[in-house]
Amino acid sequence: MAGNSDPLTPRAKIAVTAGKAVAAASRAAGRGSGSVIGGRVALKLDPDLLARLAQNLDVVLVSATNGKTTTTRLIAEALRAAGPVVSNALGANMPAGITSALAGSSEARYGVIEVDEKYLAGVARDTDPKCIALLNLSRDQLDRAAETRMLAENWREGLAGCKAVIVANADDPLVVWAASSSPNVVWVAAGQMWKDDAWSCPSCGGVMQRPGDDWFCGECGFRRPTPSWALSGDHVLDPHGSAWPIHLQLPGRANKANAASSAAVAAVFGVPPQVALERMYQVQAVAGRYDVVQFQQRDLRLLLAKNPAGWLETFSLIDPPPTPVILSVNARGADGTDTSWLWDVDYTRLTGHPICVIGDRKLDLAVRLEVANQHFQVCENLDQAVQLCPPGRIEVIANYTAFQDLRRRVGN
Repeated sequence: MAGNSDPLTPRAKIAVTAGKAVAAASRAAGRGSGSVIGGRVALKLDPDLLARLAQNLDVVLVSATNGKTTTTRLIAEALRAAGPVVSNALGANMPAGITSALAGSSEARYGVIEVDEKYLAGVARDTDPKCIALLNLSRDQLDRAAETRMLAENWREGLAGCKAVIVANADDPLVVWAASSSPNVVWVAAGQMWKDDAWSCPSCGGVMQRPGDDWFCGECGFRRPTPSWALSGDHVLDPHGSAWPIHLQLPGRANKANAASSAAVAAVFGVPPQVALERMYQVQAVAGRYDVVQFQQRDLRLLLAKNPAGWLETFSLIDPPPTPVILSVNARGADGTDTSWLWDVDYTRLTGHPICVIGDRKLDLAVRLEVANQHFQVCENLDQAVQLCPPGRIEVIANYTAFQDLRRRVGN
């Protein structure tokens, strides 16, 4: 870690102060946290501000299509065992939001930063991270992020020769290919439920063979590396073969996988698995995800699912039928405006659940459910949908901006 001398030039200090003032004005006007607009203003005044803010920190970057925000929270909790942490906990994960988050703390020793997949290489250049966690890559926001192999190629080129320890998911061929250009990789067997973006070899385009949990390309020999960390049921196996129990308040197999990757990251910083995993138990909900809220005499569990891989994981954690399910889909800028991904989700997994459909693109979703032979009702809003459900638990699954709309409506 660099020395603790003040890294900020006078210009950088002015940029930080201006950014905070703009963010405060944005909050006062009721326009959200203000972190993005504050960061944009600060970077306009000092384009090198992110690099300056990061130079006194040991930085971890976390990038993936699914699970970034949760894994960032888990790693931040684990590293607090070793010292103060600054993190973009609310998920503002592009350079402006990251700059804003780092400007908020001068005392931190560690920076745990969630990074949008498209910006990973640039943020890595600016922040000189000690560790980068790569969890998965799958189709998402098709209008903005293009197809997954292009993203993997961006990562591969951007991280080539990177000094950071790369903690990467050995079960995702796209992640393995992206990480393989780095000299120092720790492989984690974190699993991969969604496989539909990795049937062709990212290295040569050949057909991927997938016997059991293994994978390899029959044409060029590209294959799954041997992991040193692994998720095994309710335990994390460390490189010495010791099994450490995972106790989380967050539900589902995907979060156990996130915990396994987080334990591997914590070890890079000298935090032992037992300590790291115990601290992860503190995390109850992440930016509203998994929260259970009371609304109109019902218990609504709020679940975020932004793309086919995320919906598949989410379906695996909902209560069994006949628990009602409310689905909400928007297609605003932050969601991606292309809803064709709805056709890649297996909605037959909802058979037996009463379904209500809301959101800006409820009719797109209704057509998809009709084709999947599901019984559903299209509703005008959350209030109407909840009224159609009996008292008790309701599972509410929404994509990004639809999820924010729901949180505002239920006062979460």
